[in-house]
Amino acid sequence: MGELLNPFYYTVAAGIESELSASGFTLIVATTDDSAEGEERVADTLLAQRVSALMLIPVGEDQSYLEGERQLGTPVIAIDRPARNLVADSVVLENRHGAFEATASLISYGHRRIAYVCNPASTYTQAERVRGYREALAVAGVSDSQRWERLLDDPSVAPEEVIRELVSRPDAPTAIVAGNNRCCIGALRAIREMDTPPALIGFDDFDTADILGVSVISHDPLEMGRRAARLTLERMGDPTGFTTQVELPTRLVPRGSGERPPL
Repeated sequence: MGELLNPFYYTVAAGIESELSASGFTLIVATTDDSAEGEERVADTLLAQRVSALMLIPVGEDQSYLEGERQLGTPVIAIDRPARNLVADSVVLENRHGAFEATASLISYGHRRIAYVCNPASTYTQAERVRGYREALAVAGVSDSQRWERLLDDPSVAPEEVIRELVSRPDAPTAIVAGNNRCCIGALRAIREMDTPPALIGFDDFDTADILGVSVISHDPLEMGRRAARLTLERMGDPTGFTTQVELPTRLVPRGSGERPPL
């Protein structure tokens, strides 16, 4: 798992635990700190304990180091992001569709200067979300979206700093799509004192988002964990079957922040 302080990760883990415990298995959770080095270190440590299966949120660019273990019969299930250079089942979100829907909704309210902010950016999930964002703008005839994109890979940079820079520009965006829950919270901090804040839609729901009136692209991380656990149990029973990629739906939840027209 990534950082367990992130509600997404611990909710996925809760879904896995609920499904595995019903089948008599115990979940061992280890964190990778969202780094490729941490991923390989944690995977090697768990496999050395002869675990029955390995469920992994891939971080690195290459998971081929697990191929030997997979051929020896240890199921490897990728969660949230597909494994790369490795034959493995996976459970992911409709990332591209969700970001397209968020951007298209903002466009429907008259926005054309729409920013996209994410950190980290070099993951499968963000690549798909940026793709959906760009496609929605292209459909609307907007071709210069990159001037409002902030695709970062530096955990030391706070999202609110990036968004304050964006909204202070002479050609500031009138709307923002936040690529994950942390960027959405950072956006709220950055725009909270503005007289006319930009419209905002975040990807990932979070506690108090409904109270704060934050429009989001919502999904079910608990169900993601459950589906990953079921895939794992199925793979343990049939190690040689065809691989499966499950894509879980996302949906736009309008609560007010994403329904503000441009001024």
